Amino acid sequence: MHRRLIVPGALAASLLLAIPASAANFGPGAPGIGDSYYPASGNGGYDVAHYDLRLKYQPTTDLLEGTATILATTTQNLSRFNLDFGLGVSEVRVNGKKAKFAKEGDQELVVTPVAPLEKGRAVSVVVRYAGKPSELKIGGYTAWHRTPDGGVAAQEPDSAVWWFPSNDHPLDKATYDVSVLVPDGTQAISNGVLQSQSSKLGWTRYNWRSNKPQASYLATLAVGKFDITTDKTADGLPVLNAYSKDLGDNAGAARASIERTAEVAEYLTEVFGPYPFNALGGYVPNVTSGFALETQTRPFYSPRQFANGANVSLVVHELAHQWYGDSVAVKGWKDIWINEGFARYSQWLWSEKEGEGTTQELADYVYETRAADDPFWTVKPGDPGPDNQFHIAVYDRGALAVQALRNEVGDEDFFKILKGWPAKFAHGNASVADFVKYAESVSGKPLAALFDTWLYQPSKPGAPSAVESRTARSGADEGAKPVQPKSWKKIAATNTIHQHDHH
Repeated sequence: MHRRLIVPGALAASLLLAIPASAANFGPGAPGIGDSYYPASGNGGYDVAHYDLRLKYQPTTDLLEGTATILATTTQNLSRFNLDFGLGVSEVRVNGKKAKFAKEGDQELVVTPVAPLEKGRAVSVVVRYAGKPSELKIGGYTAWHRTPDGGVAAQEPDSAVWWFPSNDHPLDKATYDVSVLVPDGTQAISNGVLQSQSSKLGWTRYNWRSNKPQASYLATLAVGKFDITTDKTADGLPVLNAYSKDLGDNAGAARASIERTAEVAEYLTEVFGPYPFNALGGYVPNVTSGFALETQTRPFYSPRQFANGANVSLVVHELAHQWYGDSVAVKGWKDIWINEGFARYSQWLWSEKEGEGTTQELADYVYETRAADDPFWTVKPGDPGPDNQFHIAVYDRGALAVQALRNEVGDEDFFKILKGWPAKFAHGNASVADFVKYAESVSGKPLAALFDTWLYQPSKPGAPSAVESRTARSGADEGAKPVQPKSWKKIAATNTIHQHDHH
């Protein structure tokens, strides 16, 4: 029988080896998902599959009470993790057990479970909370809009932190059940399909379901007094539109625009392929803001967008986002051109369809009305920077890039690309680089130089080789005033679509 002498250092090493591997190498999840524009957005260490939000909202006081159940899977060994959230929290449970939690800064909720979580584990997180969203300021602003009869959550690049805890970045999409209790006589509007509605003891509960992956900023909630219209598309999808009862003179124009949602969607399916979700519609609350937003399945529209009359072009823009921006979301916010360039170009396509100016005429007009020294040309749509994320150049120069692509590859390949892209990346995420690679694969042409010219050079392209100007084609006097297409005023009226405060 042999004895082995163990010196103190060797003893320590042997004890370390005796620790189960599952108990070692745990660490905190990152407080950000890695976005180059917004480092604090999102979180690392887990992937959310589903949000179940059970809410109660009192319009007269703006008090929101909620219980959020988050179903996720860990992507690393976690000792703790973060959620993005701003309201007051009273309790957090992880897999049924009470967890420690603390707030860090304006929007980080740090959760420490009683036991570490192994990579690949299914996790349920329950957060109980309450607060007044309109009083919560993050980065100097609020994404919660108070209305005379309620409140609305709608903002980009983030709005979730004002009303539910989340992994707040488009890279982590999830499905949603949103159940909202409001006083009788008040409605609650959210994404997807209304599953049920019931009343008891002076309160009405609305249960909404969004059954396809959805980015957190695309989740919306509107509580107030609405006139609601319902219908079905030719394909049988439910359409629900809602209008605040106090829109005043803008009410008629808003309805005349949004009631054409099904018609617009039918046209866009011809351009982009099958509609990617299970419902559609729109809503117009009585807010003072001036923008619209592509909240998934049910876009948000400010009344001011209809101050000059019907604005179907705006509806086209927000519905185009259902393919470009919602189903196929950005990998990072620097990829915003994928969203806005194509949504703007859809307005040009609609103009062409309506006989109010072709896409080429609109491209010529944008190109020729911007002098070479206009700061417009210094903004790079392919990577505009956080301060210029919603600059008009991302929209209009972004659409010029799409027209340049069309001119380069020809209509047959161009429309194959428009349909193929949302099919290939359906319900996922993609970048500008991914799009360039995809367009090259469909067309068989090298396109890097073209996209570099239109998306990344901080100057006006010297010769309109991709976007052929009207003066170049006709030999007209270069000092002549560009001809304004009939649809331009309506398209220009949507220039503030997403040009609002963000952080």
